[in-house]
Amino acid sequence: MATVIPKGDEMVIIHWFRQDLRLSDNPSLFEAAGNGQVLPVFILDDHSAGQWAPGRASRWWLHHSLEALNDALNGQLLVLQGDARKVLREVAQEYKVDAVYWNRCYEPWRIQRDQHIKQTLRNDGLEVKSFNGSLLWEPWTVLKKDGTPYKVFTPYYRKGCLVSEPPREPLPVPPKIRWVAKTSNNDLDGLDLLPSEGLVSGQNHDSPGGRKPVRWDHKLYAHWCEQGRGIGELAAQIKLQDFLGIGLNGYKEGRDFPARQSISKLSAHLHFGEVSPNQVWHASAVAANDGNVETDLDCFHSELGWREFSHYLLYHFPTLPEQNFQPKFDGFPWQDDPKILKRWQKGLTGIPIVDAGMRELWQTGFMHNRVRMIVGSFLVKNLLQQWRHGEAWFWDCLVDADLASNSASWQWVAGSGADAAPYFRIFNPVTQGQKFDPDGDYIRQYVPELSGLPNKFLFAPWEAPSSVLEQSGVVLGDHYPEPVVDLKFSRGRALDGWQAIK
Repeated sequence: MATVIPKGDEMVIIHWFRQDLRLSDNPSLFEAAGNGQVLPVFILDDHSAGQWAPGRASRWWLHHSLEALNDALNGQLLVLQGDARKVLREVAQEYKVDAVYWNRCYEPWRIQRDQHIKQTLRNDGLEVKSFNGSLLWEPWTVLKKDGTPYKVFTPYYRKGCLVSEPPREPLPVPPKIRWVAKTSNNDLDGLDLLPSEGLVSGQNHDSPGGRKPVRWDHKLYAHWCEQGRGIGELAAQIKLQDFLGIGLNGYKEGRDFPARQSISKLSAHLHFGEVSPNQVWHASAVAANDGNVETDLDCFHSELGWREFSHYLLYHFPTLPEQNFQPKFDGFPWQDDPKILKRWQKGLTGIPIVDAGMRELWQTGFMHNRVRMIVGSFLVKNLLQQWRHGEAWFWDCLVDADLASNSASWQWVAGSGADAAPYFRIFNPVTQGQKFDPDGDYIRQYVPELSGLPNKFLFAPWEAPSSVLEQSGVVLGDHYPEPVVDLKFSRGRALDGWQAIK
């Protein structure tokens, strides 16, 4: 497919890999390959990212994704780190580059930095082009009739996106890529994306239940790379096909049940661009036509639409990750309590479905979407902790941590965001567990100390008679904690807080 040649008279183009770590359906790479020799570059720019530099779980995933990409490039990926505004100019000068191409990103800090880079490189006499390789619809193309952005998902998606231009067809891998030979070797390990050897869990990654800490990334590797399909473009395509063959049929109902194999688990692959939303959109449409699952397809496509809406909100309202979208929540009577927050983080709240979700996050770097809503509601409403605390924990622990989706979803569950769930809609974690984990498989997997309890008491073990607890080998306050808060009392307290700002 590709050959490596020294620079000649042909145009030399940097393709700057960012959140598009794939060869297929990569508009920037496709254009670069058709116009000249290609120098593939990746830059870890923690300097520009600031507080939104990737969290530890994301860094772990990024390492393995770059490793897979470099293998696909036959070792030709130039891996660098530093302020991209400086690094790109240095590389362009060293390799006598004529042009720089990239696919757009939509985080506020990236937009600001990229605008500066584009102007600087053009002033240097270089051609600079950017492309859409990450979204189905550009945020500025879907607006209300008065020219303002939508703030509610359903009209945005149904009346805006679906009536505009349909998502473009995916591009193939460029049929011929002529790589520019690197003049220096670079070491992916030099990015320090993985924990150092011997590093064990620190303050933010203590083992749930007080067990001896282990190097936390070993658990992620076992889950994603040994038991799963791996990381990278090939793994993403395999996972997509597996989902379309097994999970799409019945998706609308099955997606709410965390013990079922009814979700795609493509979120991290989408975030890092190992697969494009266009590939997912069109592949699922073909699969639905073959399988007659139109309702499930519409539901699945609407989930892709929610991803689009999150990026749309972040683009039009760049303070979303830090400020309440609804200012009235600035006066909400939050009760910051580090000890209670720590119990939530460690999965030791005494509420089984909540603890199962937080331990799934700890063990795998992922959490089922239904459970994300449950643990989020419990944190901000039952425990009255600010949504920003949950946003920060997810940012560090999720392999699919995405600034747009993370901030939009936390504000949604907190009631402070656009198209948010009303604050007074408080998930009852007991009934949620009973409804969506009726056999208790999910809870028993992640809270094994309760595995002996009968289903009748599994979701609220504090209601079990002492004889049942004894027979099941459960001592509340010892093997498993008492509830950190009374659900009825905490619900009333949350509603009082809502009334105070209403």
